[in-house]
Amino acid sequence: MIDEILLEAEDNMDRALSVAKDNFASIRTGQATASMFTHITVDYYGAPTPLQQLASISVPEARTVLIAPYDQGAKREIETALRNSDLGVSPSDDGHVIRINMPILTEERRRDYVKLAKVKAEEARVTVRNMRRKAKDLIDAAVKDGEVGEDEGSRGEKELDAVTKRHVDAIDSLLSHKENELLEV
Repeated sequence: MIDEILLEAEDNMDRALSVAKDNFASIRTGQATASMFTHITVDYYGAPTPLQQLASISVPEARTVLIAPYDQGAKREIETALRNSDLGVSPSDDGHVIRINMPILTEERRRDYVKLAKVKAEEARVTVRNMRRKAKDLIDAAVKDGEVGEDEGSRGEKELDAVTKRHVDAIDSLLSHKENELLEV
C-alpha cells in the first residue's frame, strides 16, 4: 500500500520535472533552438494549434531560425503568432519559409529571462510539494484506517521526503544551469 503511494507520487514528480525541463528549454538563450517555439500556438482555421504541427523548424545557424509551413496558407497566422509571442522576434517571409534572425540579448532582457526561469522553477517546486502533500495525506489516511502500521507509515513519510528533496534539488539544479546559460555572454 505505502509502496504504491510512493511509486505514484514519484511518477507524478518525474512528470513535473519533465515539464520543468521543457519550460526551461523554451526560454530563449543566446543561441536559437527549435525548443524555443514549443509553447507557441497558432490560430489555424479557428483552432489553437501548436506551431510544430503546422511547420518544420530548423536552425541552420546560431541565431537564424527557418520555419517552413506545411500549408502555405497558414504563413500569415504563423507570422502573427510569432510576433505576438514573448520571444521578441520579427519574422520575415521570403516566399517559401519564414526566416527569423534572433536579436542579440541585452543585459536587461537576460535578467528578465532569469526572472522567468525562477518563476517556472517555483511553479515546478510547488507542483512537487503538492504531490508530496497528497501522498502524505494518503499515507496518514492508511495509518488512521489501520491498513498499515504507524512504523510503516513513518518509514513511508521518510521515503516520501527523500523523493521530494531529490526532485526539488533536481529542479534547483536545472534552474542554476539555465541561469548560467542565460547570463553567459
